[in-house]
Amino acid sequence: MSASSNTHLIANSTEPSPAIVSSAASGSGDRYRQRESVGASPLIWSWIGLLAIAGSLGFYLQLPKLWEIWTTDPLRSIGMIILPTSIVLILYVWRQSDWELRGSWWGLVLVALAFAPIVSARRLEFFWLVRGVRVNFIPSVLPIYLYAGGILLLFAGVRVWRAAWFPLALLLCIQPVPDAFVHFLDLPMQDVSAFIARSFANLLGFSPTNGELLRLMFAPNFGMFIAPGCDGMRGAVTLGYGALILGFLKRLSLLRWSIYVVGALLLGHLCNLIRLCGLVLYYRVAVGHSALEDAAKQADYVIGALLFCLAALLFWIVFRNEGEAGTASIAPNSKERIRASDRENTYWKTIVLALFVLVAMVSAGRAIQISSEKLAFAMRRGEISGTELNGRMPTQVGTYRLVRVWQQQQAGALVLETAVFEKAQSGEIEVGIWLAPSEHSIQESLMTHGENPKLRAVTRFTTAAGRIVPFSMALYDDGITDTLTGDTYCSPSACQLGSFKPKEGLHLAITKSVEQTPRGKRVVPIFFKLQVPHTDSGSESAYKASSIECEDFLSHLDLTQLSQSFQ
Repeated sequence: MSASSNTHLIANSTEPSPAIVSSAASGSGDRYRQRESVGASPLIWSWIGLLAIAGSLGFYLQLPKLWEIWTTDPLRSIGMIILPTSIVLILYVWRQSDWELRGSWWGLVLVALAFAPIVSARRLEFFWLVRGVRVNFIPSVLPIYLYAGGILLLFAGVRVWRAAWFPLALLLCIQPVPDAFVHFLDLPMQDVSAFIARSFANLLGFSPTNGELLRLMFAPNFGMFIAPGCDGMRGAVTLGYGALILGFLKRLSLLRWSIYVVGALLLGHLCNLIRLCGLVLYYRVAVGHSALEDAAKQADYVIGALLFCLAALLFWIVFRNEGEAGTASIAPNSKERIRASDRENTYWKTIVLALFVLVAMVSAGRAIQISSEKLAFAMRRGEISGTELNGRMPTQVGTYRLVRVWQQQQAGALVLETAVFEKAQSGEIEVGIWLAPSEHSIQESLMTHGENPKLRAVTRFTTAAGRIVPFSMALYDDGITDTLTGDTYCSPSACQLGSFKPKEGLHLAITKSVEQTPRGKRVVPIFFKLQVPHTDSGSESAYKASSIECEDFLSHLDLTQLSQSFQ
């Protein structure tokens, strides 16, 4: 009876007995102390954040190039939105784990690989050259991806690293449109868009004459631009990336996800074709009405903006009813925080990462110093008047005389000095000096604009002072004009071929990523271009005939002295 009563009292008591409390304290006291002490302190989080930001200097070489791409190329400008979006999504996934800190030391391997290009001043390139277009298999932004993945793996752990696979992969897209994509899809789509616009004009019973067609295509008075750049690629790329991100947040299956992304790309192009037809219709109505002509540019913006917003709204409505918002919870079921030993490991990981970042910052300091010298050079060059730059070109090259000269700008900076020389009963020869402290190839520039060479070769010409200079050559033929171009890189002491490789196929190379070039010894990209009337004698004959004239011209031109003038 006594035992039964005691049992009943214990079972119905709302307060545990001292013995039970003591047992619970001994059995779970370590866990309670663990929860009180193992949470990462604000100091630790501050150091992790500070080191992550400081370590970004490890890919200092990539960031200025990316910024230049985002601010000068409208097609790729979306990259400046993709970068912060990716970072926010990574932090969002980490937050789903309650900011778990169960990192792996393997993260340091990824961080070291990210810092390797700037520490060694070398980078690995693996690409396929097809029809003069380089298809890169190792993206230039790979160090940024490796660094972010390394930080996440080092501190958060494998589970969070796997869960954040998409925002990490999104970092590979901060250069959102590869050059090969532009060449194989963007340029052909421009032709298709222009063809549809002309066909729609004919369907309206408005068949433009040649002069009117040019006005329709470029419309300098109207402010329209129904030709290059109006293929809907910018809208399609924006909708495509939007579908990618929403598909991840909604946790769609791979099949449905792919369908929505492809649908977004097609919808972007479809809306652009509707926009072009709308502009053609507006053009037909506006001809002869000055008020409508003056408002044509605004009409272009209004039509395009309305169609894009309509497409975005349609996709939002579709995605709203798909899947579930948010990523799957990856926090432990017990909701326990890290153990004391894990917290101690976090301290050591922070210290070792600091050493890695210090090494990267030393190398980055060297790169920044070189970039500062280049910037100072560019600023000094910006103070030089166009007249002074023109005066650095020779007025006479053998029997060829200077007839005109001009400069070109890019993002507000002078980047190209061009001069044209001619002699009686001969074609004009154009000579260009790339002023910016970077590489430049007229071959790659022309191919980017959709011009494919008929013939490519490496030729050596004897220039003034008996110097033998190698040139990367290409012959272009549009049916009206034969154009022969040649590229070389010259310093005040010698000339050499640049990075342009005319041979097609797979290439694996280790290239120099940081140029240690003292002032006054800079390698200057120089090109020439000869245009003559087209003949039906064939590419080989046209190449030989043009080469003879170019050799005659170059035999009187000292390219090393020319590079000295443009240091």
